[in-house]
Amino acid sequence: MPRYSITTFGCQMNVHDSERMHDVLRCAGYTEAGSADEADVLVLNTCSVREKAEQKLRSEVGRLARWKRERADRVLVVAGCVAQQEGERLLKQMRAIDVVVGPDNIPELPGLLGDLAIGGLPIARTVFDLDAPRFLVASPPSPSSSPRAAPTAFVTVMKGCDERCSFCIVPHTRGPERYRPSDEIVAEIAALVAAGTREVTLLGQTVNSYRDPLGALPRAPGASADDPDESEFAALLRRVAADVPGLARLRYTSPHPRHLTPSLVLAHAELPVLPRHVHMPVQSGSDRVLRRMIRRYTRAEYVARTRALVEAVPGLTLSTDIIVGFPGETEDDFAATLSLVREVGFKGLFGFKYSRRPHTPALKLPDDVPEGVKGERLARLFEESEALLAAHLSALVGTTQQVLVEGRDKERGHGGAGGALWSGRTGRHEIAHIDGAGELDLLGEVVEVSITRANKHSLQAELTEAARAAARPRQRGGGLDARPGRRSLPVVAAEGG
Repeated sequence: MPRYSITTFGCQMNVHDSERMHDVLRCAGYTEAGSADEADVLVLNTCSVREKAEQKLRSEVGRLARWKRERADRVLVVAGCVAQQEGERLLKQMRAIDVVVGPDNIPELPGLLGDLAIGGLPIARTVFDLDAPRFLVASPPSPSSSPRAAPTAFVTVMKGCDERCSFCIVPHTRGPERYRPSDEIVAEIAALVAAGTREVTLLGQTVNSYRDPLGALPRAPGASADDPDESEFAALLRRVAADVPGLARLRYTSPHPRHLTPSLVLAHAELPVLPRHVHMPVQSGSDRVLRRMIRRYTRAEYVARTRALVEAVPGLTLSTDIIVGFPGETEDDFAATLSLVREVGFKGLFGFKYSRRPHTPALKLPDDVPEGVKGERLARLFEESEALLAAHLSALVGTTQQVLVEGRDKERGHGGAGGALWSGRTGRHEIAHIDGAGELDLLGEVVEVSITRANKHSLQAELTEAARAAARPRQRGGGLDARPGRRSLPVVAAEGG
């Protein structure tokens, strides 16, 4: 059987696309190689959101030149956003590449590889599926199979973006918004839960702009027909909660602040399946910069909407995305961003230095903030964020939390003798390492823990007596794989949306 390997660069959407490439290739008779060196087909799933994406790809392709020379029948595939962005140019510029495939053309990958195998020429397929959108569906193991399904999974509800933020290349690489029928979404989530998945994250470039193309969702409570920012996302959340009662947690990423409407706030207040954490990108705290970014909301509107959410769901935490050094950003503009971070009280953020991206409106603006200033501002931003997170984590010491155990702790030995064997996340998304439970099988369980210590970016915890008494003993020779039922995905430079 031909063997393949996938390396993933970028965001959660890319991770999800790589998962689906695994499914597509496996169903076509390919088997996963133990390493890239052992593969007959190597896929680089690329991201172009940040600067130098093409340079990173060029460097990786250059590194793989020897791998290609070792066997003439080896195939190098470039997928993802750089593939969509550059298309045929990649084949002309980097002769080692055999196939270029865009996100919408993943189902065609086995056919493209088959054509190469019988003497076909290198090819680029980067066509948006505008007329008949396709959404790749996960292939979870059967409920009785071993290994079990992963405790967490991604499910795509829409793709593309109709926003026109001046810094963002996504509309060019992912196309306009296309939505998936709610029936298909619910069916995929139900199948995942039946196989053992406990938490699902709904994916979309602006996930909360969702509208059911079949018109099958009733209007959600609190939704206003006169609100231009209203969508059917709250109605979708309510349907998933009602139709898949076995789901423990339902998250989503990445939303847009414009669609944080009263109906969505009310859904958070009324649906226990929605955890007490939301990632809500803001990008800047300066109204002047927000206008230049074409974000279509003001600082005051962002604060009012997120405050309504926090007031409706006591204890809910927020994280965000912020860009520093956008064209024209002054020290006063950056100070406004720092003050917004303090005002909202973000418990985490992804911060980035602005970088010019092809096909974006911001190319018309001079990149006039020096690189050194960008770096200094980013450091100050992270310093502010780290202080807020440290205070938050410290306040949780001595409390009891519910943790969904996602797998084995990658840092065995973390926390002293014996170390923390299992790790997972609380309902607010804090990482928790669980000490002293090596003899138990906690994978996929939501367990009650006592928080014993705050680390820099995580929590140390112990099972409560009740949780220990209810836990299953671990079977020898099993139960310790970090992600049973989930294929290993090398991920490079993962970023928030």
